[in-house]
Formats: sequence, C-alpha cells, structure tokens
Amino acid sequence: MSAAAERVLTVKATGPLTTVQDLGRSGYAHLGVPLSGAADRGSLKLANRLVGNDESAAGLEVTTGGLRVIARTTMLVAVTGATADLTIDGTPAAFATAIRVRGGEELALGPSTSGLRSYVSVRGGVAVPAVLGSRSTDLLSGLGPPPVAVGDELPVGPSPGAWPSATEAPMPFPSAEGDVTLWATPGPRRLRVDNPDRLYRGLWRVDADSNRIGVRLIRADDTDALTHPPHLDPLPSEPMPLGAIQIPPGGDPVLFLADHPTTGGYPVIAVLTADSIDRAAQLRPGDIVQISAA
Repeated sequence: MSAAAERVLTVKATGPLTTVQDLGRSGYAHLGVPLSGAADRGSLKLANRLVGNDESAAGLEVTTGGLRVIARTTMLVAVTGATADLTIDGTPAAFATAIRVRGGEELALGPSTSGLRSYVSVRGGVAVPAVLGSRSTDLLSGLGPPPVAVGDELPVGPSPGAWPSATEAPMPFPSAEGDVTLWATPGPRRLRVDNPDRLYRGLWRVDADSNRIGVRLIRADDTDALTHPPHLDPLPSEPMPLGAIQIPPGGDPVLFLADHPTTGGYPVIAVLTADSIDRAAQLRPGDIVQISAA
C-alpha cells in the first residue's frame, strides 16, 4: 500500500451529526446554491492553521461530540470549536492544539460541554471529491458528500509543503457564562416590522428546532412580540445574506446560518456581524440570547 493510500481516517462513530466542511461554495448564490461551509468559520480556520493547512481546507464538523476515527498512518490533527473531552487511544489530549495521532490510534470526542459544534482538522485536509469547488456537505440543497457515516474511509490529502501565514489569528471558541450577546447591524427591511427595536430589548431562548440552516429564537420574557403591519403587501422573494435575522409572521426571529436559502420573502430587520455568526453557530437549545446593536 502506498503512503498516499494510507492517509485515511476510518470512522468508528459519528455522534448525532458529523459532516465534511470547508469555507463553502461562494459565487453561486445567483444560481440558488447556498454558501454552506463551516457554521463556525472562525473555529475551522483556527483548526486548519494549527496543523499548517490553508484556512479553507476541509475538516470535520461534529455536532454535540461523539466522533471516533482511527488514523491509518501518523497524522497531525487539531480540534477546536465546542469543547469536549478529547482522547487519543483513551489518553486525554489537548484541545485547540496540534497533536500527533499515530497509525492505528483512535481519536475520540466525548459529548460537547460548551458550545455545539467542534471542528477536527488534519494536516492535508479531508480530501473527499469537491462539488462546485467545495467539499462541504449542504443539508439544504443536498450538494457535496453525504453526512459522515460509520465505516466511511475518509481520504486525507498530502501534507502541505509549507506552513501558510495569515495576518489575523482566529481565537478559540470562548466558554459562555450566563446569557449570550450577539451583535447585529440594521437590516434593509426593519420598517416592515411595527416594533423593530423589540429585537434589542429583552431576552430570547434558542428553540430546539434549530440546525445548520438557521437558529430559531423564541421569547424568553414578557416583552411584546415582533409584529408585521397589517396594511403592507407581502414582500417578493429577495436575496438573503449569511447572518440575516428574518422575522416570519409569528414574530420570532430566525438567524440564518451556513446552509440558509439564498432567497426569502420575510423581512430581514438586522444582520449579525461575522463574529456573531460564528457565535450563533455554537448556540445550544435552551441558551438565552440577547441581541445588541453593533
């Protein structure tokens, strides 16, 4: 067996959901193709930099932990994002640090203890076939590889010849204490809601019906609901940016994440900042959120 053929991760367990993600399919929104890519882009970039990959290399996005993979040959890996107990053949290993996994050893992630999504990068990147220039799994459109399954043999690309440099260093995901604050700028349709400032008053709770498409929020206090003026005609469908805060007729906000649709017909009254998009991707059902004006 050649050295290249040995660069494989064998999947023994996936947890609730593990997908391959890079930084997504940019440039195809006009064709109705979502961006997709890592929900927490900063954490994937950090994991890639720790092992010497380009920041856009594909890695594994692990939702709530539970991943177990065996390296067929010695590899350099890093795990970032949501914190979880990380072990190599049962021995505790460092989080957000480049670590060596020898051939035949098992990397395992326990349940996540803070945050929702962890990112596993391996030097050389996960080298599944690209679709429209990206290796990302898109749960909305079905593009890209299917979710990772037990028994999969994930190919790993050749080790890069040099360590890339970058002018900005993404920071590790911080453990949240108490309420989470997300920052947002005004959206193009804030006047399509009677009381848009309600978004910034009071508290919101993350609903269990949330996923890579978006985070659904419900009121966590007795502040008035967001309401639509009854006299306005419905909006035509229009482009939706990553991080859009959309208000459906029920009045509870939806925060659009990586697999969000490219168009929508409900008003966007605000848009999350880039850092807050990453933070929103780590929200767990039941978390309490406050939105502030950037």
